[in-house]
Amino acid sequence: MNATAEKNIHVAAFQRFESELAGSGPSWLEPLRKHGMARFSALGFPTTRDEEWKFTSVDPIARTPFRPARAPAGGLGPAAVDRLIPALPDAHRLVFVNGSFAKELSSSKALPGGARAMSLAAALAEEPDLVRAVLARRARHEDRAFTALNTAFIRDGAYVRIPDGAILPEPIHIVFISLPGAEPEASHPRNMILAGRSSQASVIETYVSGGRGITFTNVVTEVHCGENAVLDHTKVEREAPGSFHIATTAALVERSGNYVFRNFSLGGSIVRNDIDVVLDGEGIECHLDGLYLGTGDKLVDNHTRIEHAKPHCDSREVYKGILGDSARAVFNGKIHVRQDAQKTDAKQQNKNLLLSGDAVVDTKPELEIFADDVKCTHGATVGQLDDLAMFYLRSRGLDIDSARNILIHAFASDVISRVKVEPLRAWIDAALVETLSGLNGKRAP
Repeated sequence: MNATAEKNIHVAAFQRFESELAGSGPSWLEPLRKHGMARFSALGFPTTRDEEWKFTSVDPIARTPFRPARAPAGGLGPAAVDRLIPALPDAHRLVFVNGSFAKELSSSKALPGGARAMSLAAALAEEPDLVRAVLARRARHEDRAFTALNTAFIRDGAYVRIPDGAILPEPIHIVFISLPGAEPEASHPRNMILAGRSSQASVIETYVSGGRGITFTNVVTEVHCGENAVLDHTKVEREAPGSFHIATTAALVERSGNYVFRNFSLGGSIVRNDIDVVLDGEGIECHLDGLYLGTGDKLVDNHTRIEHAKPHCDSREVYKGILGDSARAVFNGKIHVRQDAQKTDAKQQNKNLLLSGDAVVDTKPELEIFADDVKCTHGATVGQLDDLAMFYLRSRGLDIDSARNILIHAFASDVISRVKVEPLRAWIDAALVETLSGLNGKRAP
């Protein structure tokens, strides 16, 4: 299949999608969708000739004739959902199946402080002016094909708005479940998280699969963190081995805001995360943490960018990867310090643990500094398990797999331990243990 045919599949799907939604939604949304499709048609799928995709081929996605996903007629029961996701009984939950909001699986209780958590489709009907003020303002789609494709298919997703001064004691849990069908299906969720001035909230995004099959999740999440707001944001991807996952998270943080984003890539076949954070005020603190696991022939790619636009801001970034079998990983982390962003303090680390002689990682930490009064450091490491530590644990009576798993768990634990919601932390920890058990007997000689 050539590049033109690949694009035409999505163009034809967009034409059907457009005709289905004709006359629905606010009038300004249709031109935005059309512009998104026009940009995707002009850009096409990225290739390894593009610098930002140098080590990541999306040919398996481009060659697959995906049709737009639809919620299955039978749906899912609450018990089935509970088996797929972490148990967060106190959280306000929004559930989406194949990209469509599932009201019967979601919470109905009101949030404190006037906060709203609903589907984007409902927000477009109830708060169109607030949505319009932010939608497509953070995530660039002029030069990013997958973001443009998502913009073309904007229909539903999660909408979270925390008013000024509101404090939410319990997290908001956004769940996306992909149910494979007889044919490959694609969903394009569009999420918005708006934290008002001096507000405090925790938001969790979870992506899982309800079966094995070929699915494509192309998600864009736009975040606005207001002045003096505190937003703890966690994204967990644990989809089936036959799934593709492309995600863009674009955040703008205002003066004295505190934004924490933790990103866990635990499943899938091809996974790409683009994370762009702009620190647009003084006194901001930003933390980006990530953990990615690679087994089989999985490819996971993390591209992060922190833009220090104003002075007196701190950023900390720690990404860790664990790769076995013939898995591949890419990490490209960029810190950009503008000329006026004096007194910037930025630190970035990427550490990778290779459990197999066939696993590969390409890591590229970057600093672009245009100010002269800053403290910025970055570093990357790629290594294997420490032989001396293995010998010590074996000498204490542990078998080789147990000793190995203890060391791997210790490597990942500092990222996992920063998750504040205990049931979620335990769920991620269990996912790590399960993945490691699948790698037993597949280590490098």
